[in-house]
Amino acid sequence: MPRRHQRYQERPSRLDGSVVWTLDVPPHPGQPDRSVLPDGCMDLIWTAGRLVVAGPDTHAFEVAPRNRGSCAAIRFGPGTAPVLLGVPAHEVRDHRVELAELWPRRAVAALTGRIARSADPAAALEEFALARSADTGPPDPLTSAVAEGLRRGRSVASTAAEVGLGARQLHRRSLAAFGYGPKTLARILRLQRALALVRAGLPYAGAACAAGCTDQAHLAREMRDLAGTTLGAYFSAGDAEANSDTPHPSGSSTTA
Repeated sequence: MPRRHQRYQERPSRLDGSVVWTLDVPPHPGQPDRSVLPDGCMDLIWTAGRLVVAGPDTHAFEVAPRNRGSCAAIRFGPGTAPVLLGVPAHEVRDHRVELAELWPRRAVAALTGRIARSADPAAALEEFALARSADTGPPDPLTSAVAEGLRRGRSVASTAAEVGLGARQLHRRSLAAFGYGPKTLARILRLQRALALVRAGLPYAGAACAAGCTDQAHLAREMRDLAGTTLGAYFSAGDAEANSDTPHPSGSSTTA
């Protein structure tokens, strides 16, 4: 989608590891579907008077033009949203679910009304998340350490050893916290590292090696498997700046 047809803004949230964002997408005839790439994150999105939970993706999620529009949201770092929302991540994996399907309708109606009355819906969402975090507490430090290790490019085996978990325990906790096992999360975060490096100006081969792929061919396979496209098509189509339910050209939501 041409950049002139959308206006995106983001800022770091006061909630650790999260990003507050807004997106204004005016209707435009002939807009193609936009690919939303997996990033290991979950979002709580305010759009068209509704609150929608974007679960963690394992593959590219296609957003049709008719489903685009102005929205405000908070993107939670890996492992954060399940604690705040009280929903295991794997239960909403590869789905967009209205919060009213997960929470009591009275509670959702009260929150929806509060955001609708706010002059700044994104700020209202952030305040909700901060208040909710004060009640629920932070994510499990162990799963946070797992996400951090994988984000830095460590292997699943070394990360498991560092946090003192066996393979089965790590997989079970990862499903609840991230929506998928640690190997899938590691692949997604590695792909996002590579894409961020390409955006920063590295050639594909250099970005592949720096991100932890064996070579450019390895990165190309991961791009096809996880994104359903090629590197060249992704960047030439402009999807590089529309890499989630919001764009995050800096890659902040995948590396924070």
